Amino acid sequence: MLLYTKPNIVNADSFYTELLAAHRGLPEAESHAMNARLVLILANHIGDAEVLSQALALAKAAS
Repeated sequence: MLLYTKPNIVNADSFYTELLAAHRGLPEAESHAMNARLVLILANHIGDAEVLSQALALAKAAS
């Protein structure tokens, strides 16, 4: 399976707003910890090691 990289979130602006709201008021360390938990939850949902490796490579290349 290949990583799907085209926009695929219905109402992406609402999700982005919700994501920002979830971080509002958190100290930086807690915000980072929440992001890490979210990544692990979503990685578990995806469940495909090849797709996850592709996502890691893409995220690293973007930094």
